[in-house]
Amino acid sequence: MALPSPPLLRRIPAPAGEGGRAHIRLGAALLLLAAIVTPACAVQPDEVLRDPALEHRAREISSELRCLVCQNQSIDDSDAPLAKDLRLIVRERLQKGDSDPAVLNYVVDRYGEFVLLRPVFALHTLLLWLTPVLAVLLGGLGLWRLARRRPAVPAPTLSPSEEAEVAALLRRE
Repeated sequence: MALPSPPLLRRIPAPAGEGGRAHIRLGAALLLLAAIVTPACAVQPDEVLRDPALEHRAREISSELRCLVCQNQSIDDSDAPLAKDLRLIVRERLQKGDSDPAVLNYVVDRYGEFVLLRPVFALHTLLLWLTPVLAVLLGGLGLWRLARRRPAVPAPTLSPSEEAEVAALLRRE
């Protein structure tokens, strides 16, 4: 016994054959294109600098700084109020004539190294940088030791009657 379909579903015609599949593929392709083409920036129009070169530098610097609220986005991509404050600080420092490294150093001095999306390579971050390499090496060492520890499977030996049978078969050929 079939259950009755809800009235809303009865009104929508099912896609027929290849034509229906083509519409679905086209819709999926358009969604994918919209996701790729649409920039993910949270910069508000009132934050944008009038000088295109300074704005480009501000965007470059902002893409390297972590939003301290979201923690997985740059301040350029985040809508958090703290991210907006950081974007304004970056633009303010650039308008004062600071170089890009000076702006980054100013923000790091104020908020700590955690604000950098890519941590610096230094002695105090060495473990952070070497952990993936060490994990791969230790995993390879473990697999190598596991392979060496397994006993080799001895070749099966034939009983004297089986050897005689094989010899008889070989003589027939």
